[in-house]
Amino acid sequence: MGVKVAKFGGSSVADALQIEKIRKIIEEDGAINYVVVSAPGKRFDEDSKITDLLYLCKTHIEHKIPYEQIFQVICDRFMAVEVNLGIDLDLRKEFDIIKKNLEEGASADYIASRGEYLNAIMVAAYLGFDFIDAASLVKFDEKGRFMESLTDKTIKKELANHEKAVIPGFYGSRLDGSIKTFSRGGSDITGALIARAIEAEVYENWTDVSGFLMADPRIIKDPKPISTISYKELRELSYMGASVLHEDAIYPARVADIPINIRNTNRPEDPGTMITAEPAKLEEGQIITGIAGSRDFTVIAIYKSLLSSERGFIRRLAGILEDNDITIEHLPSGIDTLSVVLSNKAIDGRLEEIMDEFDRQLKPDHMEAFENMALIATVGSGMSFRPGVSAKLFTALADAGVNIRMIDQGSSEMNIIVGVENKDFEEAIKAIYDAFVF
Repeated sequence: MGVKVAKFGGSSVADALQIEKIRKIIEEDGAINYVVVSAPGKRFDEDSKITDLLYLCKTHIEHKIPYEQIFQVICDRFMAVEVNLGIDLDLRKEFDIIKKNLEEGASADYIASRGEYLNAIMVAAYLGFDFIDAASLVKFDEKGRFMESLTDKTIKKELANHEKAVIPGFYGSRLDGSIKTFSRGGSDITGALIARAIEAEVYENWTDVSGFLMADPRIIKDPKPISTISYKELRELSYMGASVLHEDAIYPARVADIPINIRNTNRPEDPGTMITAEPAKLEEGQIITGIAGSRDFTVIAIYKSLLSSERGFIRRLAGILEDNDITIEHLPSGIDTLSVVLSNKAIDGRLEEIMDEFDRQLKPDHMEAFENMALIATVGSGMSFRPGVSAKLFTALADAGVNIRMIDQGSSEMNIIVGVENKDFEEAIKAIYDAFVF
């Protein structure tokens, strides 16, 4: 049996009881040699994540508000876990270092990373594994851009000296040694990078759900589980809001053709969802793999006569958005029309300013913005080989009284994205699910 890499998310390391489950999983498996951990997450609904508390400490200091009480809450949580696990660490020394750096103006990235750092030290001691600081493995350049090749070489070289190790997720370091984090959820990426570097047999991602479901269980009651799914299908679902796995974590494993297994720390007997290069294995009569969506987008619809023959139009449009640091989510177009879909979060209250720039540089005949839009993706590799899929989807929405404001089908024909108003979001997902899932 080959070596496995296992990443345990915030809910899996929230307290001593959860960490005890981790050791049992590792001991019973026997092939998990490298473990990546997140910072402790919530223990109950009203609880706080350690990373959020660390950010709060930084904010308090910046606004000259006393932060010591919040920092003590962080220390107490780690100390309680240390005592309950029966390990003997000098965590107070680590707390003093962090507190000193915090008061001396340490970066937000450094502060946010300390939850993973402290947790990895503790879990390594409990498991009897080596601790390796991710700052020595994951590399970014001076501008904060991830250095893929150097990171892969560094991980290979360092892990050759460690048979078993625990590595904190979420962060690495710039070439000058300063801490740089991935986006939130970036521990998934760290795990995938480790798996690729050591050519793991499988990358197990342990969380609090037994894999992917065909739809959001907050909207659909008891949605069917997805037993297998392809990297491409997962990328589509993850991008559109299925949040079990960080979307960028797929890439390192995919290029190395390493299967990813989503598992449940609280139900280790469940097989979870296996992610491979092959399309999902669908039940007889099943057409789609899953449904995912997100609210709060704006669609700017642009009409201009002879648009299709105007050179540089899309380049200029993209340039305006690039200057405003806004990513294009989708760009459906017709002969004389073009719609650009943007996240409201990215627009950040600048819609009027952006439309003024469009008007000045693009000179459209007509332009209109539709705010409070939601996007829903229906995904499945088998869709392109089945006639009538679009008709079935659109009929289901029409029968539910949902007005479709936008349609966009990916070039791979693996997904159909519809834009609806925010108020129709849940009803639309229910209608699509009922139409395609039996």
